[in-house]
Amino acid sequence: MAEKKKKKDAASKKKKSPPSHHPIDISTVPAVALRLGKDVDYDTEQARLQIELVKLQEWIKHEKLKVVVLFEGRDAAGKGGAIKRITESLNPRICRVVALGTPTEREKTQWYFQRYVPHLPAAGELILFDRSWYNRAGVERVMGFCTDAQYQEFMHSCPEFESMLIRSGIILIKYWFSVSDEEQERRFQERMTNPTKRWKISPMDLESRKHWADYSRAKDEMFAVTDSKLAPWYVVNSEDKKSARLNVIRHLLSLIPYKDLTPEPLALPPIHKADYVRPPMQNQNFIPVVYHKKPKKIKSKPPESVPAPAAKAAASA
Repeated sequence: MAEKKKKKDAASKKKKSPPSHHPIDISTVPAVALRLGKDVDYDTEQARLQIELVKLQEWIKHEKLKVVVLFEGRDAAGKGGAIKRITESLNPRICRVVALGTPTEREKTQWYFQRYVPHLPAAGELILFDRSWYNRAGVERVMGFCTDAQYQEFMHSCPEFESMLIRSGIILIKYWFSVSDEEQERRFQERMTNPTKRWKISPMDLESRKHWADYSRAKDEMFAVTDSKLAPWYVVNSEDKKSARLNVIRHLLSLIPYKDLTPEPLALPPIHKADYVRPPMQNQNFIPVVYHKKPKKIKSKPPESVPAPAAKAAASA
């Protein structure tokens, strides 16, 4: 029992250890892939990569770069999880996620790319598109939400549109998350039984299961036209979610050369409270305390003992 307790304590200490600030060399790819849980710890590596993402963010801000990253792929391929890990430690004023819903009746009458343009970055911004203008080549094409003429126009215009973005100074990065039908099925089954993930399944997702081969053909046609040297597609093997997250973050970091602009640690000045009197607590609307953490006991020093004669003198006085 004592042996088990020692191992448990050691494991909990390992979990709580702060992330290493040793920089990762993202310029080279190891000859052999690192195995999660054996060669590298997932949480530790993710924390290290997120520190590098913060450095990249500061570089984007400092250099006034405009970066767009597209996340596309099969349903349940892990796009949302990767986006969440990228943005977790970043400033939402610099790094924004764009996930547009179904186009309105008005938007359907616009130039197709028009509703995406307002979300493009200004200087010093990083924009992550959780699905993008490639909806037209995917779900709209397969499910019949666009005409053949609209689809052909998209395939003709898309390379030109992306060339315009790149010529304007935007760094465009496109990721396609690839997952097998067996793994996708397993994730769908999990979503069906998990109340926190059930919202991820829509009637459209269920209908699209009948069109697996159609989606595969649509993806192949899309790659044939839009996978260029100027704006290439990068395919992410997302059979294992954790590996995919680390791989895509590391790859993203490798595409934009950056320098560490982390400022020197600052000294916190003391707080001056002398001129402030807090209003009565009962005048404020506090939320109900349903959960409570027991406060730590502060050991107070025992009062100093007073000698007997001095105590008598004090009493008589």
